[in-house]
Amino acid sequence: MLSCDICGETVSSEPDMKAHLLIVHMENEVICPFCKLSGVNYDEMCFHIETAHFEQNELERNFERINTGQYGTSDNRKDSSLQCRADINSGIHSACASNQPKISAQSLPKDGTLKHKDFYSENLTESRKFLKSMEKQSDRTKLKESIYETMYSPPECPFCGKIEDNSQDMETHVKTKHADLLDTPLEGVNRVQCSRDLELAQQLQQEEDRKRRSEESRQEMEEFQKLQRQYGLDNSGGYKQQQLRNMEIEVNRGRMHPSEFHRRKADMMESLAIGVDDGKTKTSGVMEALYRYYQNAATDVRRVWLSAGVDHFHSSFGDKGWGCGYRNFQMLLSSLLQNDAYGDSLKDMSVPCIPKIQSMIEDAWKEGFDPQGASQLNNRLQGTKAWIGACEIYTLLTSLRIKCRIVDFHKSTGPLGTHPRLFEWILSYYASEREGSPKVVCTSKPPIYLQHQGHSRTVVGIEERKNRTLCLLVFDPGCPSREMQKLLKQDMEVSSLKQLRKFVGNLKHKQYQIVAVEGVLSSEEKIARRQASQVFTAEKIP
Repeated sequence: MLSCDICGETVSSEPDMKAHLLIVHMENEVICPFCKLSGVNYDEMCFHIETAHFEQNELERNFERINTGQYGTSDNRKDSSLQCRADINSGIHSACASNQPKISAQSLPKDGTLKHKDFYSENLTESRKFLKSMEKQSDRTKLKESIYETMYSPPECPFCGKIEDNSQDMETHVKTKHADLLDTPLEGVNRVQCSRDLELAQQLQQEEDRKRRSEESRQEMEEFQKLQRQYGLDNSGGYKQQQLRNMEIEVNRGRMHPSEFHRRKADMMESLAIGVDDGKTKTSGVMEALYRYYQNAATDVRRVWLSAGVDHFHSSFGDKGWGCGYRNFQMLLSSLLQNDAYGDSLKDMSVPCIPKIQSMIEDAWKEGFDPQGASQLNNRLQGTKAWIGACEIYTLLTSLRIKCRIVDFHKSTGPLGTHPRLFEWILSYYASEREGSPKVVCTSKPPIYLQHQGHSRTVVGIEERKNRTLCLLVFDPGCPSREMQKLLKQDMEVSSLKQLRKFVGNLKHKQYQIVAVEGVLSSEEKIARRQASQVFTAEKIP
């Protein structure tokens, strides 16, 4: 005799035990073999399997076709669910009768096998597979453990994986925690698809943001390096290195003979050693030539004021592209050196070369002038191509006890971005008394340093034309010597003056600054101005 490990019922043979397990313990509750869903009737379970587990169910259909061929037709499945084989003993009938309706021999199919509707549920199919595999095992202990594990494993939530004690608790959990997922299958698919689309969109956005930040960083670095190169702070060498490099290029292109290269190199090294400009870019005598021209020609000019004598200096191979501020200082200093009023401050001085000017500005910083400007240029100019502007010119002149002032024309004062107030200020600087003066006035005033964004020039005079408009006369360090030489001819042409004349409509930069020399400082005044330069301020117009 065999005893049921679940309910204790005894049967005479192993086939009877299999029938008992199927009828009494496996058909009472329909459980989905794929997701453990329970608590529904047969029709609902069939609909669930057809919709949620279609592919798995196809395999069962194939099995069912094989089973039908082996065991007969499936007619009257509902009524045959509680039948037993004709040869089942009376003990089994009594055990079944305690819970099920009686079975008659007439209700059995011709082949005498059990047929029941639930045999075609997915749960019964899994049970058949299970029992078929158990037939190969003779160990009753393994059979017991496998049956218990299959029949009584706790249900697991298909959405979050949570395990409950029974199917009712699992049903409550699903309905309360995952009610939004119990929609139609199409809505669930749409929701999953939307979630995936959102995740993909977020990934794409993150990748786009990363690329954008990378591109911004690259552009910022390029702009920074461009500014470094523009202002000579890229550690590519200074005047000497650029001079040699550009002369080598000229030799390679066949525009300079090697012997000329070595001669110029020797002259440069000598100039750098003594700190004095070699004069190869200087043009003298232009102011005297202008005086003659205005005396004998220029019928459209009512009156003209010229600064004291000044030499023109232009850029060379060594400072092309960045040396305009230094060249304008050389022009200004050349005028001061010709004026006896400044002889005491500039005693025994010559026009310095550009590396010497850089050294002189560094010395002024060491004295304590303009610490903010020094910090911006890393307290170093020698060996660089760093630009200088109005503040550095003021600092250098003040350290030499030259009295000067910075005036900032920080915005336009006329139509179309012009600066008529700048022209009026320069006129008042040169012309203390306008009425009754001769047509050409040679003043003792030094030239004016004129700075704007990206370039600087030197103002050497101003015209008042017969129509009362004003025109500046400007020396540009970008103008080569061959052009300036044309102004020295006895029969100077009007077209030659075009490079000097700047009308109000020609100066339309947003901002202009000027440095104007006004005399000599005492030692006490120099100290006071050094202290005032700790926080650098300029006079603003307007």
